[in-house]
Amino acid sequence: METRRRLLVVEITCWVIGLVGLAGWGTFHVRSVTSTRQNLERFATLKSIALPAGTPDQSLWSPKRVSAWQTALNNPAPVPLAVIRIPKIHLEVPVLPGTDDGTLDRAVGYIEGTAKPGTDGNSGLAGHRDGFFRGLKDIVAGDVIELDTLQGKDSYRVERTWVVDPDDVSVLDPTSTRALTLVTCYPFYYVGSAPRRFIVRAVLAGDKVASSETGGLSSYSGFLTSRQWWRKA
Repeated sequence: METRRRLLVVEITCWVIGLVGLAGWGTFHVRSVTSTRQNLERFATLKSIALPAGTPDQSLWSPKRVSAWQTALNNPAPVPLAVIRIPKIHLEVPVLPGTDDGTLDRAVGYIEGTAKPGTDGNSGLAGHRDGFFRGLKDIVAGDVIELDTLQGKDSYRVERTWVVDPDDVSVLDPTSTRALTLVTCYPFYYVGSAPRRFIVRAVLAGDKVASSETGGLSSYSGFLTSRQWWRKA
């Protein structure tokens, strides 16, 4: 009798464990399907913005940059890494990998070697001063920058803006918190190759100042030779 009771207890226990496991698997499966669907929808959104149906606000652009943008649209575009939005200056533009001329003519470019958009660290983004990034001239501390990636949408606040020499690439050093560093040539309306660089540093809303994790020599000491756009207007 005692043996049968023990067997019954074991059987019931096994059933309970099995049902709990089945319920857990079902919950995981539902969440996985939902997450996958959301990622696909976000991916589709990012891709659609990379090929805009309309024309971005080009009221501040130079005629040369408008022409370059129109030419760039004739070439296939890679899938964007993110979409950056700055409500104050009515900017919405995809972030594409690379900083070559073709990329910067049609979008904002991700600076290779910095943190990927939407991840921890310092993400460097480059844009032309007479194109998508000309509106940065009106940015001040406290302005909002939104970044939409496959990981979700993050809101950043501008911490500061400043101007550096072309040889100063320390602005791209890793940071202890999640940050965006926007880079363009300066002065904005300079005729010819602009001699300096305008920097916008933004930190994830709620984070403290994004201090550099390195000291002394910049970890991007080899950046100048591999990123020629840094020397261009």
